[in-house]
Amino acid sequence: MTSPIRTERHDDVLVIISDNPPVNALGAAVRQGLEAAIWEGAADAGVTAMVIRCGGRTFFAGADITEFGKAMQEPALPTLVDMIEASDKPVVAAIHGTALGGGCEVALGCHYRIAVPSAKIGTPEVKLGLLPGAGGTQRIPRIAGVKLALEMTAKGDPIAAQKALDAGLIDRLAGEASLEADAIAFAREVSAVRPIPRASHKTAQADPDAVAAFKKENGRRFRGFDAPAANIACVEKAADGSSFEEGIQFERQSFMGLMMGVQSAAQRHIFFAERQAAKIDDVPADTPLREIRRVGVIGAGTMGGGIAMNFLSAGIPVTIVEMQQEALDRGTGVVRKNYEASAAKGRLKPEQVEQAMGALKPSLSFDDLADCDLIIEAVYEQMDVKKEIFTKLDAIAKPGAILASNTSYLDIDEIASVTSRPQDVVGMHFFSPANVMKLLEVVRGAKTAGDVLATVMTLAKKIKKVAVVAGVTYGFIGNRMLMPRQVEANKLLMEGATPEQIDRVHVEFGMPMGPFQMSDLAGVDIGWHRDPTRIENIRDALAAEGRWGQKKQAGFYDYDEKRNPSPSPRVAEIIEDFRKTSGATVRTISDEEIVERTLYTMVNEGALILEEGKAQRASDVDVVWIYGYGWPVYRGGPMFWAKTEGYEKVVAGLEKHGFTVAQSLKTGTIK
Repeated sequence: MTSPIRTERHDDVLVIISDNPPVNALGAAVRQGLEAAIWEGAADAGVTAMVIRCGGRTFFAGADITEFGKAMQEPALPTLVDMIEASDKPVVAAIHGTALGGGCEVALGCHYRIAVPSAKIGTPEVKLGLLPGAGGTQRIPRIAGVKLALEMTAKGDPIAAQKALDAGLIDRLAGEASLEADAIAFAREVSAVRPIPRASHKTAQADPDAVAAFKKENGRRFRGFDAPAANIACVEKAADGSSFEEGIQFERQSFMGLMMGVQSAAQRHIFFAERQAAKIDDVPADTPLREIRRVGVIGAGTMGGGIAMNFLSAGIPVTIVEMQQEALDRGTGVVRKNYEASAAKGRLKPEQVEQAMGALKPSLSFDDLADCDLIIEAVYEQMDVKKEIFTKLDAIAKPGAILASNTSYLDIDEIASVTSRPQDVVGMHFFSPANVMKLLEVVRGAKTAGDVLATVMTLAKKIKKVAVVAGVTYGFIGNRMLMPRQVEANKLLMEGATPEQIDRVHVEFGMPMGPFQMSDLAGVDIGWHRDPTRIENIRDALAAEGRWGQKKQAGFYDYDEKRNPSPSPRVAEIIEDFRKTSGATVRTISDEEIVERTLYTMVNEGALILEEGKAQRASDVDVVWIYGYGWPVYRGGPMFWAKTEGYEKVVAGLEKHGFTVAQSLKTGTIK
């Protein structure tokens, strides 16, 4: 097999080039080729210095994670990095694109680093529940200090070349178009410099104040995760007076502890699941796509405006239609306000705001949608309204235009039935706020064409969404699974639990909020029948009293002016009144029972969805819950979590409370 590594002599400088597309991952063949090339340079008396660079779009962008869990072929990455650093001839890393993970560690093992201004460098292993395992936690603090090392390892976000230069992680910036020539010149310049600078020979200064401040600042972000604490501990070890060898040993032990743990397995599962979700089982990958040059959005409310922003930000013009001028002006005003808020935070330039707004065409006429290639309906959840809109669209939209509904529950096939082109109709369920939330459920109707599905899935990636294909079923994947949780949570209130207890169990599990906190945030009045004299359940009673949630400073909880919640004596009275009226037997509810009845039931519903073919694979269900509902990524999604809990335990918990259990859950054959 041809090695992905080749060498070129430029007089006294040996340039070592990796050509392993798409991202020059540090797989076994790359590591072996680098090792051989370093030996080649060391053995050649005519070589005074070496440069390591990569072909294609990026420097080494990380380890080959397909090797995780398998027997490691030599040389292992730590061995290779140590070998590079031990070279008695200077080695220069020439960085473009991203030097991430193992790629960053290879660069740190080099004696000098030069990068193009657009390059980024980072150690994102924490996002897979790991830490840099080839000396990264020990070399970064020795080169750039504890504070930056904490940011890079425990948070995992890459830093720009200029910041890396200022911190000493990079020694020099090259021209964007002259990296190789500049790196060779740099290598010649340092070829005779002795002693050769080696990160392992440097000393890191302890900075307990920086560590304490970092932990405090990121406490909420790191809640429940194991890997950030392990990264912090390794960085502290680098600065506690221990030798480099002792630090490396501590790093290696910490890495293996994380690698063998459930959390990293869960986070790696989601990494692969996200990529798998983009594949449509029965639609060929090379299916020709429909061209999307302009998008139409019907409805300029919170959801419609947010949907429009996704396309505008991706450079796709949008026509947005409303019924009333006031609603149209309000909606476009909110879009501008959102963009200007991003600009105020430095995320956008003022000209980018104007460019996006310039691509937005507000209208009061459906006829202005005639030139759109994709039209997304984003009005309220009422079937007759949606059917009326799609009847109009059928007459107005050009042939081949994709007609999409943003419905979160309703039957796409019924909506499509009022058109003469059901093959062009699809569901595109964005999550609120649509310009922020990453999930997009793409709902496949019975007659949705393969190229429509493929086009929407590809478009989702362009607008930076994680898309999952769902079948037609009430609530699709996410909301259908949410329903049994809500039903059981309300039953538990009647039987003796409190909103605070149920929500606490969910938050301790790792959810961002519990069912009643979520209800207060969304609005207790959403879906309420609006008749204050018709009180059939606890929610009706709250809504009738104007307890509509955070927006009214009262819902299932009482709220102060900063929206901080506290238990509500009035809600306790309402719940108690309902218990008495219904004759419910009140008892002590354990936290374990809450988990069994609100979380195990979601797993059971997920299994039923899979059995019915309404989701392609169990990992798709996990992706929906991670990106759409805040399921803790360190638990890997509901279906992965059920496997780690043990299917037998989940089944026993469900049967204990009289639930009918999905067959695939009973037999452990969920796929």
